[in-house]
Amino acid sequence: MINGSDSNGTFYILNKNKGVPIIFIHGVGLNHKIWKPQFNEFENTVVAYDILGHGKTPLKSSNLSFDNFSIQLLNLIDELNFNRIHLVGFSIGSLIARNFAEKYNERLESLTLLCSIFKRNEEQQQIVNDRFELSKKSRSLSKQALKRWFTDKYIHKNPKIYEEISSMLNENNMEDFLKVYELFVKHKDNEKFEKIKVKTLIMTGELDSGSTPEMSKNLGKYIKNSIIKIIKNGKHLCSIECADEVNHAIKLHVN
Repeated sequence: MINGSDSNGTFYILNKNKGVPIIFIHGVGLNHKIWKPQFNEFENTVVAYDILGHGKTPLKSSNLSFDNFSIQLLNLIDELNFNRIHLVGFSIGSLIARNFAEKYNERLESLTLLCSIFKRNEEQQQIVNDRFELSKKSRSLSKQALKRWFTDKYIHKNPKIYEEISSMLNENNMEDFLKVYELFVKHKDNEKFEKIKVKTLIMTGELDSGSTPEMSKNLGKYIKNSIIKIIKNGKHLCSIECADEVNHAIKLHVN
């Protein structure tokens, strides 16, 4: 395993293997560590990195947009000498992946959108607005968030999960994290989806209340070369709780 940072300060970990590399993009408030259940499970080279303003990667831009995150990823894969990649994005990572695929489709071998929001209704939008305001005030992870991300059964069997996820949040510069979180909250699904031509796997948890199965199915109508996978009994962080099923789906997709 290799740890490193590129010339722009993007921190990454790399497990060098064979084949087209798989790049994993984490969700808001988290970092590369959430991909631990995926890191050694593929025959391909695997890279997980910290997005701007998260983990060990600084946020240098004051005028932030999803284009900044695509440029960050482009710089990383160029410096790692990767011509084409399999790209896997989770939550806000899936929005970064959508932006990247729209602009740099020719660099992708495949795209996986995991727990991707799409066209929130008025009630769903108000809920995320309220959570964002709460985060600005409390500057900490609510235990209620874990109940959205994991089933009660998983939390009961893994009592340390709150501390593990909280420690990831606490590694962030809070001001930078909130700037990125605001992008997620205000996202308008205004990508030019017709430009995404690469084969795409759209996957979410059956019980995910934030990026629902209905959202994934609707998103699939806009991305032509896509398939939908719903993880039975999965919530938002199904990549951890239902890692075997998620990993199997990604393996089938990238091979």
